[in-house]
Amino acid sequence: MSKYFSCILFLLIGFISWTQNNSKIYGKVTDESGEVLTGASVIYRTDVSFGSIADFDGKFELIVPAGKCKLICRYTGMKTDTLTFNLKPQEQREVNFTLFSYIKEFKEVDVKVGKFDKPIEEQTVSMIVIKPELIENKNTRSIETALDQTPGLNILDGEPQIRGGSGFTFGVGSKVAVIVDDMPMLSGDAGRPEWGFIPVENISQIEVVKGAASVLSGSSALSGSVNIRTAYPTSKPKTKINIYSGVYSKPNQEDATWWNQYPGIFGANFLHSQMFGNLDLVVGGNINYDHGYIGPPITDSIVATVFPDTITNFSESDLVSKRARVNFNLRYRSKKIKGLNYGLNGNFMKMHTNMPLAWLNDSTGLYRAYPGAIFLQDQLIFNLDPFVHFFSETNGKHYLRGRLLSVDNNMSANQSNNATTYYGDYMFKKKYKEFNNLEFVGGLTSTYTNSFSNIYIGSGTPNNRIWNVSAYTQLETKLKNILTLSAGGRLEYFQLNDTITALKPIFRAGSSLKIYQETYLRASYGQGYRFPTITERFIRTGVGNFGVFPNPNLLPESSWNAEVGIKQGLKFGGLYGYIDVAGFWQEYQNTIEYMFGIWNELTSVESMGSSAGFMFLNTGDSRVVGIDASFTGFAEFKNDSKMMFLMGYNYIVPKTLTPDYVYAIDSNQRQFSYNSTSLDGSQGILKYRFLHNVKLDCEYTWKDKLSVGASAKYFSKIVNMDAIIKD
Repeated sequence: MSKYFSCILFLLIGFISWTQNNSKIYGKVTDESGEVLTGASVIYRTDVSFGSIADFDGKFELIVPAGKCKLICRYTGMKTDTLTFNLKPQEQREVNFTLFSYIKEFKEVDVKVGKFDKPIEEQTVSMIVIKPELIENKNTRSIETALDQTPGLNILDGEPQIRGGSGFTFGVGSKVAVIVDDMPMLSGDAGRPEWGFIPVENISQIEVVKGAASVLSGSSALSGSVNIRTAYPTSKPKTKINIYSGVYSKPNQEDATWWNQYPGIFGANFLHSQMFGNLDLVVGGNINYDHGYIGPPITDSIVATVFPDTITNFSESDLVSKRARVNFNLRYRSKKIKGLNYGLNGNFMKMHTNMPLAWLNDSTGLYRAYPGAIFLQDQLIFNLDPFVHFFSETNGKHYLRGRLLSVDNNMSANQSNNATTYYGDYMFKKKYKEFNNLEFVGGLTSTYTNSFSNIYIGSGTPNNRIWNVSAYTQLETKLKNILTLSAGGRLEYFQLNDTITALKPIFRAGSSLKIYQETYLRASYGQGYRFPTITERFIRTGVGNFGVFPNPNLLPESSWNAEVGIKQGLKFGGLYGYIDVAGFWQEYQNTIEYMFGIWNELTSVESMGSSAGFMFLNTGDSRVVGIDASFTGFAEFKNDSKMMFLMGYNYIVPKTLTPDYVYAIDSNQRQFSYNSTSLDGSQGILKYRFLHNVKLDCEYTWKDKLSVGASAKYFSKIVNMDAIIKD
């Protein structure tokens, strides 16, 4: 017994001696902005078995031997910090760590996005951010060139598609909202993006939201949104001039080269940005000459012989595209009232171009227009955007924005149209610290469009008006600094020509969970809604020997999207990046498509133009499920150079849910359904979709003096199209 007692006494004396010679260290780990870094590692350098992990509040605690102490604090994506100091026996010392990002230029890490200006990794939806370097260094003449490099987003003949959410409708009725400085930039009558009008020379960043986004982005965000932010001056003035040129190569098809002039591309961008005291000024512009590869119709073709064509007797010079654009941003920061700024942004563009609606054939006429199916367009478009912003620490942030958007298209063959859109939005944002830093966004929006054109006579008058008013809100909170929760709703009201109305509530919810240092798991659900445009409902015109017919009974489209995704931050040596993988499920109701049929009785070959043609129709319900993966970031090298990259893979299974649903019957009593109008409906695959899509863009920069880049895109074969193409 005395032996055991002696052993216990020896251990007890040793433990007391050990505790008397040890000290306690406690503290907190934050980043440079003061945000706590949950999961940061704090290690005792002499013996790594002594260590601690920062908890939900960023706090840590550990016991170490007295004497010289070296602590190491690590966190993924941040610079490791080391502190050395001396500890007295039984001393309790507070030690706080502030960690910094590896480099400030890691754009993806530092970027703030969305209505709440949060880091991209905390977003509850799938989002890709495009920085201005990608736009500038690719010599982008029109913004859709850069957007088409975005994983999950395709631009099909000027029409944006996100995750296969739309087919092909000649760019009319976009199912992707295009937003510039938080205000929509779609033509008021047709809902068409005006890509060439967007100032590519003055963009701070582009946010591409994938999935239904109507709650905060409004109608048209049926499958997602493209949010473009223009830039204001910094303390250092900036002037940029970019001159470019190019040439079209000869077609691979034999005898398909139609031009006699030099098929060149020439142009220039310019930008000046400067602060004058409290006044911020940005002026930019673009001029562009594009010979193009689309030629005039062959006047002695069989089609032109059967249907004599005098409308489109255009020359090669007539089809050349020319554009001149100038834009400005003015902002004044009040000296008298803290937090108040106001200003005016504007953009003006004059353009001459052509609009082909159909090709002659798929061989020697592949790059020639179908007789009567090409128009010349002289466009004058401008917008003026007044705004007032007021920021207060106690009363929140107030945003009052307006936009006047005028689009005047003077077109051949009596196709001219003009539309004026008036837009107003008030938004309020506030963080309520007393409710666990709950963040609130709410606002009211109104859009009124007045359109005049003889091609919209399908309503009974060439003058048509559409009014939309909506109220929206979203709440977001962060729990224990690891779980972000958000929920919101929107109420939309539409009125068309005082007779057609619609009222629709839509909702969304999402969450983002930080499960490790740079690992974020997210889930979201969102609804979308789109009211048909004036063009889709009321267009009535002739195009060569076929026409386009109105459908006043067209119904609004709606959708919902659910997804689960994970974002993982990576660091290997000088490589920094994010891998993002998401699985999604989205469904669409009353899908609108552009269909060909005999809509009026066909009495003779000559009457085809008033009988046969296209009409916008509700074609039933559909579903798109798939996987969306991306890898973005950069790598640094020892020779003062770096490489930035953006790559992604998108796989979708787009299927009809109503293959036998008869949605129209033409004058020949032909029944229109998915099965009867599909070139290959055996698998139920929707038309004009790419099931597999791979994109890669990388750029190597040496000492900020020389940049070399490469881009690659792969699209799988389109499985299904309209059967009329074969006929």
